[in-house]
Amino acid sequence: MSIQVGQQAPDFKLFNTDKKEISLSDYQGKNVVILFFPLAFTGVCTAELCSIRDNYNIYTALNTEVIGISIDSLFSLDKFKKEQNYNFDLLSDFNKTAATAYNSLYETFAFGMIGVTKRSAFVIDKNGVVQYAEILEDAGKQPDFDAIKACLKGLN
Repeated sequence: MSIQVGQQAPDFKLFNTDKKEISLSDYQGKNVVILFFPLAFTGVCTAELCSIRDNYNIYTALNTEVIGISIDSLFSLDKFKKEQNYNFDLLSDFNKTAATAYNSLYETFAFGMIGVTKRSAFVIDKNGVVQYAEILEDAGKQPDFDAIKACLKGLN
């Protein structure tokens, strides 16, 4: 079932690159942008997350935390985060629980891979309600960051 605007966002518990368990409910009182991305170290994923890194001040000014989630191991994500100097959490959904809850898994992906995270974006408000949902079928595309920022501005 697809995530719908207006519904309570599914909570999750995943590990970040510091091996700390993080849940969505930890961010109660702040807006959150959740970005599911297919795989660390790939071109489009790197460009997407670097655009967040380079514009992170816009999100913090809007009382917003950004979280990147993929099926990569937390060890791979740690190397990716350090290499690219990301200034936000990357969470490992190795067991695919969050991606399943957010309907963000490709059945089949490139090179016959099964169960890779779909590129998708969700804005969750301070009360844990979904205010924006975009799930992309084409992994070569990026989320509509202008629409995400407009949504966030409307929440503040």
